[in-house]
Amino acid sequence: MEKEIRLDKFLADMGKGTRSQIREAVRKGRVLVNGEIVKESDRKVRPMEEQVLFDGEPVSYVEYEYFMLNKPQGVISATYDPRHKTVVDLIGDKKRKDLFPVGRLDIDTEGLLLITNDGALAHRLLAPKKHVDKTYFARCEGHVPDSAVKDFADGILLDDGLKCLPAALVIQKRDAGTTDVLLTIHEGKFHQVKRMMESCGCPVLSLKRLTMGPLTLDEALRPGEFRPLTEYELELLNNL
Repeated sequence: MEKEIRLDKFLADMGKGTRSQIREAVRKGRVLVNGEIVKESDRKVRPMEEQVLFDGEPVSYVEYEYFMLNKPQGVISATYDPRHKTVVDLIGDKKRKDLFPVGRLDIDTEGLLLITNDGALAHRLLAPKKHVDKTYFARCEGHVPDSAVKDFADGILLDDGLKCLPAALVIQKRDAGTTDVLLTIHEGKFHQVKRMMESCGCPVLSLKRLTMGPLTLDEALRPGEFRPLTEYELELLNNL
């Protein structure tokens, strides 16, 4: 039998207002279930079987949402910020009001970010014991020495005492004054990629996350664009 849910929670989850606002709307007869006005906000409904109308508009219920976002610079990895736009603000057609970013990217970092309301999945991706791989493209100041490849693979000790897990560094290109690298890490310490590159004398000029676990940034997504995860991507995540 389908799980039942309180009407006020149903509408609050779908972003139709706070619980108190919804209770007031119900009292005023603005909510219909199966074509009938409902006056009890604690009435149980079966989301997939019963039709709910709010101010004459049908409200469809989804328990979880999953979006891949290509985070642009200048946006905060948070659910709310008084001064900056957040990554959740960028998800224009979301139904849930409780979405959050899985992990964080610095305000000046671009790339792959998963936006969801699935707390269990977020825990699996972020749990330190899981050591979920994350790959970044970084453009660094100066010439990254070849010796850094072995040093990173061995696990470097940063000046501030952080002992990094072994990481995979690939030097892609050296130009006049800069080096492009790919760096795959298996943990997510504060500013870790930037701190690692600074340790070899080559501070990061720009940074973009390309992968997180089984997810790879969709090249068709421009900075600020998003799309729902595919069934295949969800299957990969569920197998973590």
